[in-house]
Amino acid sequence: MTALLIESADLINRMFEIAMECGGRDEGKPGFRPQYGDGFYAAYVRDPDGNKLPFVCYDARKQSASRT
Repeated sequence: MTALLIESADLINRMFEIAMECGGRDEGKPGFRPQYGDGFYAAYVRDPDGNKLPFVCYDARKQSASRT
């Protein structure tokens, strides 16, 4: 399994939508995973070949706070 480091939660949400539209399977909807850190945001998909693809962002809370 290879994780893809993504710059924002918004982009993770969009990539998850695209993966679902292209035949991927939901392995974990986008959201915060506090067990991995305060700002850890991730989504997990399985591609049509069965590979698990995590999309992760380590500082999603910081990014959200800087936009307000």
